[in-house]
Amino acid sequence: MQNRIFSFPPIIDDHSEIIILGSIPGVKSLEKQQYYGHPQNKFWKIIFELLNEEFTEDYDQRIQILKNHHIALWDVIDSCERKGSLDSEIKNEEANQIEELLEDHSNIKAIFCNGGKSYKNVQKILGKNYKIPVFLLPSTSPLHTVSFEKKLEEWKKVKQYL
Repeated sequence: MQNRIFSFPPIIDDHSEIIILGSIPGVKSLEKQQYYGHPQNKFWKIIFELLNEEFTEDYDQRIQILKNHHIALWDVIDSCERKGSLDSEIKNEEANQIEELLEDHSNIKAIFCNGGKSYKNVQKILGKNYKIPVFLLPSTSPLHTVSFEKKLEEWKKVKQYL
């Protein structure tokens, strides 16, 4: 098939209280080597709105703001084969070690899944009755055509755990 792609390392530290899990980076994110690097992805816009932070394009500052607010970030898939960026095109996937990461970071008190693929994979990896809550949030991808306002409203659940 096509070349295998790989996710990025987790963004997490000892102060992280929640984790947001995507599926695996898309083409633009892989090119830029940045989480949610596609300019039409609403992830960063939603995060800055939720946290009442001034928006920045600077990736290092974005990561620091996540850490300042005790938010960890990772993907459920470690590697897979995929043509393009659609989750529906993912083949031969290998899971990230989500359970081990959570055991090593016991401050995490909730898991938020950015989209259905992430949520389904977390259910497979951790089971449906995992010891901390797991929430399905609407995908921030431009391919998920729900309005920004509706996405933001659902994403406000994150604030309950910060």
